[in-house]
Amino acid sequence: MSDQPAIQSAPTSDVATKRVLAARPYSKHEQKEFDSLKDSKFAHTVAEVRGDLSHLRTVSGRPSLGRYLKQLIERRHFIWWDSKSRVSTANVEDRLGSFWLILRPLLDAAFYWLIFGLLLNMSRGLPNYIAFVIIGVFMFQSSSQAINAGTKVISSNKSMIRAFQFPRAALPLAVLVRDFLQRVPAMFVMIAIIMIIPPHELPSTSWLLFPVILLLQLCMDFGLLLVFSRLGVMLPDLSKAVPFATRLLMYGSGVIFPIDRFLNHPTLMQIINLNPIYVVLDMYRVILIDGAVPPTHHWVVLCSWAFGLLIFGFLFFWKGEESYSRERTY
Repeated sequence: MSDQPAIQSAPTSDVATKRVLAARPYSKHEQKEFDSLKDSKFAHTVAEVRGDLSHLRTVSGRPSLGRYLKQLIERRHFIWWDSKSRVSTANVEDRLGSFWLILRPLLDAAFYWLIFGLLLNMSRGLPNYIAFVIIGVFMFQSSSQAINAGTKVISSNKSMIRAFQFPRAALPLAVLVRDFLQRVPAMFVMIAIIMIIPPHELPSTSWLLFPVILLLQLCMDFGLLLVFSRLGVMLPDLSKAVPFATRLLMYGSGVIFPIDRFLNHPTLMQIINLNPIYVVLDMYRVILIDGAVPPTHHWVVLCSWAFGLLIFGFLFFWKGEESYSRERTY
């Protein structure tokens, strides 16, 4: 008989797992991960090799709100550079390239001025209807784009969501940054037009409020993006209906004609004065055309909507974090 010890057969997965558990108890997090995979051979294999499951992370898990915010802030540089690169390549195949970012709102403003200003004569009583329409069209498109893009932002990035672990709020935030970068040249063109085309609107101290109002609008737009991003997952057909809703919102927000001059119903006007889109457009016109400071009521309404939508939208989106990587079943 040979003096060499007999070769022992490899312990079964259950035996190896029990040895690991006996050697060092699992932490609460490890035990939770192990229990979720207890029917899988892979879980026992990992336990044999590594002795714990702390290195495993679910791709679609929802972290705490504080950690979620921290993860989002940590990815700010990627969001910024990714948005810049997408803006620079957005119209690379078009002959006019990035000039379309300015030309599109100009064509829209010219169309509405022709139809509503000349043919329907809705410009009566307005000393500078051209500036009225240009400000309305240019600045309204920022919020309408947030609503339209929000319904598709998750579905159009499904492959990345399923492959990588990152805060999904980075996707609507990247859309907001990208849209803002695209609209900056158009804003300068808008300012130049209202200064050049008679009656000329010259800069005044009230124009310094433009960045403040713009920042509040961006907060509101981000809240809208977050809300409609989750609604787009819950209701996939919403993306088909939203364009009609934004069209109604355009007519109900005084984008192309002054509502208060055509509506003599006090109750309806009170409701319209609570519409944040109507309020923000009126504030832009007050500072740029009238050279005055918007009334306190407008500031209260806009700040309430901006911060309210931002907080509610972020919490609403965060609550659905785990659902964005799931395959929808019908």
